[in-house]
Amino acid sequence: MSADQSTKGSFGPITPAQAKVSSRSLKDDRSAHFPSPRAMSKQTVGNSDAVGPAPRSSAGPPSPRMKKSKATQYDRFIPNRNAMDIASSQFNIARSDSEQPLDGATIAYHEEVARAFGVSINKRILAFKEEAPTSEKDDLRQVYSRPVLKTNTAATTTRRILTTPERILDAPGLVDDYYLNLVDWSISNSLAIGLEQAVYLWNASTGDVNKLCELSGSSYIASVKWTADGSYLAIGTSEGDVQIWDAESQSKIRTMAGHQARVGVLSWERHLVSSGCRDGSIWNHDVRVADHKVAELVAHVNEVCGLTWRSDGALLASGGNDNLVNIWDARSSIPKFTKTQHTAAVRALAWSPWQLNLLASGGGSYDRHVHFWNTTTTARLNSIDTRSQVTSIQWSSEYRELVTSHGFPHHHLALWSYPSLNEVVDIPAHDTRVLHSSLSPDGQTLATAACDGSLKLWRIFESRTKSAKGKKSEGVSAGSSVATTTLSGTSSAPRTGLGIPDMSRPSYIR
Repeated sequence: MSADQSTKGSFGPITPAQAKVSSRSLKDDRSAHFPSPRAMSKQTVGNSDAVGPAPRSSAGPPSPRMKKSKATQYDRFIPNRNAMDIASSQFNIARSDSEQPLDGATIAYHEEVARAFGVSINKRILAFKEEAPTSEKDDLRQVYSRPVLKTNTAATTTRRILTTPERILDAPGLVDDYYLNLVDWSISNSLAIGLEQAVYLWNASTGDVNKLCELSGSSYIASVKWTADGSYLAIGTSEGDVQIWDAESQSKIRTMAGHQARVGVLSWERHLVSSGCRDGSIWNHDVRVADHKVAELVAHVNEVCGLTWRSDGALLASGGNDNLVNIWDARSSIPKFTKTQHTAAVRALAWSPWQLNLLASGGGSYDRHVHFWNTTTTARLNSIDTRSQVTSIQWSSEYRELVTSHGFPHHHLALWSYPSLNEVVDIPAHDTRVLHSSLSPDGQTLATAACDGSLKLWRIFESRTKSAKGKKSEGVSAGSSVATTTLSGTSSAPRTGLGIPDMSRPSYIR
């Protein structure tokens, strides 16, 4: 057996020479099966027939494909940034990240952000050019195919305020005195007016005129005031008496004396009638008992010319020739508070019918302002400079408006909106100063009286809801002659161009 065979077949120890030969043989065998990258590169360059990319030709510039193939010829451990496409790599990374599925919270957050910025989530934010403008015109096919909407005629109807009186009554003998109160309209649609020594009643439902009473001697009528139900009329005289008359039977019920001067203003609160005297005192009379004087309120130092109870009977407002406005609590004989902002006599006083603690007061010739008071906080809310002597104030129960009558120098009526206090309309009313005013029971017609010998009716607050269909005015065309009614019972000369309402139906509010 040879040395090689004995070595190959035996399991004895290997000599160093044999181990060296065996290691060289194993290395050659590994190189044959796994050539190195450097050997592969040399083989590729040296052998033109080998499989792989062709060498670059010197005939022209290399093509992009050849350049891209050349990038793979470098060693994998030595990077070459000239062979890398950085922009494409970043785009692919971003695209791969965006393609990952998002959870519901992330999607909802993206939608909220897009909605906050006004961007559609599926629309591109940046664009190479703006989109073409869309047509703003309506499609006529859609416009004419829409159903016709029914309009509310009551809401769209424009309110028309007449600047001419609807009716004129002759009132001869009306005393020209700023401090008297001689006109009042009852809830039973009967208007009372004091003319010198007599009191006349005009029935607005039938048009009849009746004389209620007449004083004797040198006495004259200083004030008139109806009860809330319109059954009784209180009359204040220049002698300081307060008379109670039954309107239906036209008989005097009683006379309550005691004042030392004329009673220029009266105000009812259920069974109590308050009287304001020229000496500055206010008395409360209880008409049910013989000893009628139940309270005396003293805070004015001059004639009391304005007096009115609030609708709930809790407060009484008084105004006087001392330029003061006093607010009285019904349970006390001292003023709750006093206002001194007026600079002239305060005759015009009126409580708001739709805000219980709102009071309006108007001053005389040297003041010409209307102040609005919050009687809960005692604060002045606002003021109007009317530019004329304020003789009376009337609130509307349906509109947020009030009408003021005026004396010197303009003798007009002014309609104001509240709380904006914008002047709605200004109406030239009489030839002389407007001394008295009163609202009809339905709150639509205003009666004004002046010392020019006329009593005029104005439809100022015409109702929105044509509830009183039978009471709608039927005007007479301009140019036709209209005979006016004289409160003294005789007919006067005709007047032309004035509308007369159909007063044949009563105008009750309850």
